[in-house]
Amino acid sequence: MASPSSRYDLTSRTALVTGAGGLLGRQHVAALSEAGARVVVTDVGLAQAEAAIAALKQNAPSADLIALAIDVTSFDSVRAANEQLSGRGVSVDILVNNAAIDPKVTSAPGVTHSSRFEAFPVPQWQTEIAVGLTGAMLCAQVFGGAMAARGRGVILNIASDLGVIAPDQRIYRQPQVTREEEQPVKPVTYSVIKHGLIGLTKYLATYWAGHGVRVNAISPGGVFNNQDPAFVERLTRLIPMARMADVDEYRAAVQFLCSDASSYMTGQNLVIDGGRSVW
Repeated sequence: MASPSSRYDLTSRTALVTGAGGLLGRQHVAALSEAGARVVVTDVGLAQAEAAIAALKQNAPSADLIALAIDVTSFDSVRAANEQLSGRGVSVDILVNNAAIDPKVTSAPGVTHSSRFEAFPVPQWQTEIAVGLTGAMLCAQVFGGAMAARGRGVILNIASDLGVIAPDQRIYRQPQVTREEEQPVKPVTYSVIKHGLIGLTKYLATYWAGHGVRVNAISPGGVFNNQDPAFVERLTRLIPMARMADVDEYRAAVQFLCSDASSYMTGQNLVIDGGRSVW
């Protein structure tokens, strides 16, 4: 029987993280690299991927990281990336679908916010769905399909606590904004995409259950990143642990879900939100 620590060992496995240039994307890369994986660091532009690698190398100079540009909204781009890796003898064992557009909720008096549902632009809906949900589907098609053909692999979809609960729009309200139609809100797309990722997780987990591919999701709560103190105060009132997450607090969960430590787990959504969804 393998020791508990060895079940987390990802040595000899290759992981690919989409949207890896972002705040949590870099953390996912670091988590997988810490566990011994070679990590393909991808973003829509090669410069973003290379910048993420440069930052990560400062603390882990020996990390085995590969920069690659992928437009997750394009099947041709995803397929070309897979072919490029295959040409270098690289097969993806772990796919982390992290790419997303997370609109920041801001407000300025006198501005009618397109984030409000009644005025939400269809092009914005299509763009955000294309990145956050269609992109995960396309990457799963290409990289997950190859895993299924080999009989082994792991897919981790990065959802959100807002894929489990609805946004509490009260935490985004601005007291200086007097007209209700100008109050900022979390856009409809974010919750729809994150709920959709959990549905995609369950679908793929059963679809590939007989092909050795496990598919799970993680639903993180909000990460503290020097947000407006008033917003942080309103949000933390909704969280039993009374704080937002530190940026590195999801690393162990990623290691667990991407390794043999979770070998009998598939189709599940691991909620790590400080207890917010319990209340």
